[in-house]
Order: sequence, then C-alpha cells, then structure tokens
Amino acid sequence: MTETTSAKESLSEFVSLTAGGQGFCVDIHTIREIRSWTPVTMLPFSEPAVLGVMNLRGAVIPIVDLRERLGLGPTPEGRRNVIVIVTVSNRTMGLLVEAVSEIISVSSDAILPNPTQSVETQPAHIVGLISQEDRMLRVLDITGLLPADREDAA
Repeated sequence: MTETTSAKESLSEFVSLTAGGQGFCVDIHTIREIRSWTPVTMLPFSEPAVLGVMNLRGAVIPIVDLRERLGLGPTPEGRRNVIVIVTVSNRTMGLLVEAVSEIISVSSDAILPNPTQSVETQPAHIVGLISQEDRMLRVLDITGLLPADREDAA
C-alpha cells in the first residue's frame, strides 16, 4: 500500500494548451479558470505581449498573448481562442492561447530537463519537457511570463 501511495504523490498534473501551433503545459495548481475570448481594454506603452487588461469580477488583470511572449508572433484573432486565468505569487493574469486540450498526469521523473535552458539572468520560460506518444509538451514556468511589475520598476 505504501508503494501505491508514493506513486500517487510523485504524479504532477498539467493542463496542456496550444500557442503558435506548439504544445505547452502549465501546472494545474496555477490555473484559476479558463474563459472564452472577450475583448480587452488596451493600454498605451504596455509591453508588446500584453494585449491589455480585463475586469475579472472586480479585479483588473493583464492579458498576455502567450504566443507573442514566447517569440512566436502574435496570436491571430479567432473565436476559438481562450484565456487561461493563472495565479502565481499572489499575482493574477490571463494567457491568450489558441486552445486548451486536456489534463495530463505524469510522474516527476517523466519531466525531462530543458537541454537549451540558459543560465543567464533572463528567466527561463520552459523549465522541462514531457514526451508523449506523438508529441512533445513544453512545461512553462508562469513566473517568467508575468508582465514587469511597475512597483519593482519604481
């Protein structure tokens, strides 16, 4: 019975999504909700990947184009696009993605290290790789995707 318990404890759950035609996944514990696309309020002088802000039940949150943030170009407008609301370090933001696919469970040892991860001061967006039958999913570090904190800049 202890072997089964330890096997369950070593499983991690991710939500797989698509941005730029590529497969990515995010730790399920960071996801607050998944919403259909709605127009956002644009802000002047924002980072290129920040599409604007939206009101989410009284909280104003930034909406980041994941595809643009990862250097894959802007996400084309489409009715099927979705916004994944994530929370990390008490900060909430929305990620514009092309699709959300499924919840996957993998053991910790099935998450391979990113062989191209830089050791420089730039945050690493992709912290691991999950190889599944016919596809490779990139594990995203949401912290590195957050827009610059204006309070830090001040």
